[in-house]
Amino acid sequence: MSRKRSEEEYQKTRSFRFRQWLGGEKDPFLDTVEMKAPNAHEDDPESVQCVQQIAPEASGETAAHTDGKKTKRKGILKQGGSGALGMGGLDMDGKRTASAPLSYEEEKKARLAAWVYNSDRNRDIRAFRGIYRACAAVFCVFLLIMLLTAVSWLPTEGEEDRPVNNEVSARYIESGLQETGAVNIVTGMILDYRAFDTLGESHVLFAATMTVLILLRLDRDEDKKKQHANDRIYEPKNDVILQTVAKILVPLIFIFGIYVILCGHLGPGGGFSGGAVIGAGLILYVNAFGFAKTERFFTAKTYMVTSFTALACYSLSKCYSFYTGANEIESVIPLGTPGAILSSGLIFVLNICVGIVVAGTMYTFYAMFRKGGY
Repeated sequence: MSRKRSEEEYQKTRSFRFRQWLGGEKDPFLDTVEMKAPNAHEDDPESVQCVQQIAPEASGETAAHTDGKKTKRKGILKQGGSGALGMGGLDMDGKRTASAPLSYEEEKKARLAAWVYNSDRNRDIRAFRGIYRACAAVFCVFLLIMLLTAVSWLPTEGEEDRPVNNEVSARYIESGLQETGAVNIVTGMILDYRAFDTLGESHVLFAATMTVLILLRLDRDEDKKKQHANDRIYEPKNDVILQTVAKILVPLIFIFGIYVILCGHLGPGGGFSGGAVIGAGLILYVNAFGFAKTERFFTAKTYMVTSFTALACYSLSKCYSFYTGANEIESVIPLGTPGAILSSGLIFVLNICVGIVVAGTMYTFYAMFRKGGY
């Protein structure tokens, strides 16, 4: 049996100290942590020696300090030269060329960087580039062998067991309406018989968009300000004709795209074509009115949330179909009446999911290539 602790024993437990800290009665780190003054910053001896080796003339060209302030160097460095990693003002040997003046500390850092990333003097850089080229060559050869092997396994012309001669195509045509409930045979094939393949295609679009976001997105504030300042050069925001036409066409384009998506199981159309129409409407709107107005209802967060929700809904819906079909279980989702808008089972929902992903992908690609962000 447990016993009640005394007050002295309870005050020695962690629960008591945590309760004091939580209530603000006592700070456990007060008067228990030793504070030391930080040491003065000292330059790395190896870095200083490296700078002195590649820039022996730096000490002779540096102006004297007055009232504790450093003056600009007399030498002029060339910006945008051939220095490694865009180190303006230095050539490949770390020597100065004509350009805007830099302070001594800035030039010292630039010279050090030029020395470190100079492949002619840095063995690690040369080794990495050699390994990179070797790996690239091996990968290309391996990919070529895989492609040639796959081509060699293809059936020859005229064989009876070729895919074009088997019963799959006949099954799509003869039993597609009865098994999928979709009047459009192509939609029934893509989103029912081959729904797993379409799921992979949708994920490829999403992965491609995320890759473009990583590679082209501008994250630095100065880059965003510079791009915003030059925004009017690329966008006719004050074009009255374009804005008037966009006010008339954009709503019609959106309505037509939604119609193509919702009626994809009844006739020509579907999520891919309808999503492309809506994406074109978004691009027309942003060209007419600019990104500032477009971001009122469509941002990067909007795209990521809608795309993730659409892909998750698609995956969960088809997982249910795969499970019931593999175990020969009757699905509770009715196919409906062929020709009705609410028919064909899950195909109606899957068309909407695919349309959302395609529309967002088209607009995101344009936004990234256009200005590096939304």
